Amino acid sequence: MIESYLRANKMFVDYSEPQSERVYSSYLELNLEEVVPCVSGPKRPHDRVPLNEMKADWHACLDNRVGFKGFAIPKEYQSKVAEFNFHGTPAQLRHGDVVIAAITSCTNTSNPSVMLGAALVAKKACELGLEVKPWIKTSLAPGSGVVTKYLQNSGLQKYLNHLGFHIVGYGCTTCIGNSGDIDDAVAAAITENDIVAAAVLSGNRNFEGRVHPLTRANYLASPPLVVAYALAGSVNIDFETEPVGVGKDGKKIFLRDIWPSSEEVAHVVQKSVLPDMFKATYEAITKGNPMWNQLSVPSGTLYAWDPKSTYIHEPPYFKDMTMSPPGPHGVKGAYCLLNFGDSITTDHISPAGSIHKDSPAAKYLMERGVDRRDFNSYGSRRGNDEIMARGTFANIRLVNKLLNGEVGPKTIHIPTGEKLSVFDAAMRYKNEGHDTVILAGAEYGSGSSRDWAAKGPMLLGVKAVIAKSFERIHRSNLVGMGIIPLCFKPGEDAETHGLTGHERYTIDLPSSVSEIRPGQDVRVVTDSGKSFTCVIRFDTEVELAYFDHGGILQYVIRNLINVRQ
Repeated sequence: MIESYLRANKMFVDYSEPQSERVYSSYLELNLEEVVPCVSGPKRPHDRVPLNEMKADWHACLDNRVGFKGFAIPKEYQSKVAEFNFHGTPAQLRHGDVVIAAITSCTNTSNPSVMLGAALVAKKACELGLEVKPWIKTSLAPGSGVVTKYLQNSGLQKYLNHLGFHIVGYGCTTCIGNSGDIDDAVAAAITENDIVAAAVLSGNRNFEGRVHPLTRANYLASPPLVVAYALAGSVNIDFETEPVGVGKDGKKIFLRDIWPSSEEVAHVVQKSVLPDMFKATYEAITKGNPMWNQLSVPSGTLYAWDPKSTYIHEPPYFKDMTMSPPGPHGVKGAYCLLNFGDSITTDHISPAGSIHKDSPAAKYLMERGVDRRDFNSYGSRRGNDEIMARGTFANIRLVNKLLNGEVGPKTIHIPTGEKLSVFDAAMRYKNEGHDTVILAGAEYGSGSSRDWAAKGPMLLGVKAVIAKSFERIHRSNLVGMGIIPLCFKPGEDAETHGLTGHERYTIDLPSSVSEIRPGQDVRVVTDSGKSFTCVIRFDTEVELAYFDHGGILQYVIRNLINVRQ
């Protein structure tokens, strides 16, 4: 099937056939000589850093003003040493020291070459007497049970275990914020001394606040490099010129001393990764988990909602829904709930990681008798709209311009000037009968596509987002939840219009969806006398139909009922 598809699209090259020159609309060229080892970070996956530039890049990040590549640590504090006691042993932490090292992510743990490469790094390190500092939280979370089989078959898992990379589970762990707590002594040393601690993981997302609340620097790296950074104990290292550690004979050990050759890796892969492993693992997929198989499954066509469950709760999307679409809604006299800059990610909007002990979600759980150690994560509780609404904009690294430089999940209730959690402010606006909007810069909603990053704002009462630009999927998700996406005109933004977020915003739309065109201009008027034109980002007629129905969920339900009738 694949071959016939590729042949039909003139994309299949068969070198046994006469070759004809193909003409393409664009060409990409990759020079393999220019491919070098890289990591990515400290706050975004697309901020690539060549490994040989890492140390210089790290020092630049310490110097730079707070941003995607900056922590603004004054020069006189950059060499600060935090002394602490780790279970009776004196210990130290510096900026850039690694406190989490995780071989994780279903994507990267499905590649036998890098997994066995990491194990070979561990083997060579163990043989030379290198150790990982005991306070670094190390873990190995493959995406498949096959990985366990070939690591054991190769005899290399014991070396990973020796360095602390024990298998902790399968699937989403550190990359989605499920690393668990850092040791209390380490956590105290970080917070009391304002240390920029680092996590190194083989995941594919490292947005602010996602990996762990206490790791401000988070670098994505290949599994072998995760082991290397765990051994080095810091991202502030030039692997070319500085040793990873000191061996048992007192000799300095460099990365090149423990890095396996391509031939070594290929040999272990050839010998250890066997087809039967895949077959045996996937054959047992439906019968290999007794706990899952013993779950009681109720019969019936309707789901029986448990009002006491803090994991699954009946959402309010269809409450008071009628068969007639409500039609388009404008926005009248809305307050600004949040005023953002550029690159607000879905992790800022709807974090998937740990639930902070002082958050509205934590309060909700404690009121229902859930102990703090059982909070779990937002990702695990995404079946409960009450928790997810409280977790919307709950990222501890949120930068809201209404707070004048303060970082955290708070905002200002404009009518009173009171500082509240975003959830509490949103509920106050709703109870007062006020609409809310969000102001944002470029790339609003970048990062993982996450439906809760649109569902959460809708439940908070957000009616429109006015931004310089949107990430493609998130814009579509906003439309699907009935939120109006508006783009400033090119070269314009909240600042050029002198908007502070303290204004009230009115967006008039026609009462009939037939009078709205995809991408048409819309006038936004404020109570301060300022007005400006935006482009309405309903990009297709189908999206206008969703908006007419109040969202994609209502659109689908009405269509299903109409079909059955």
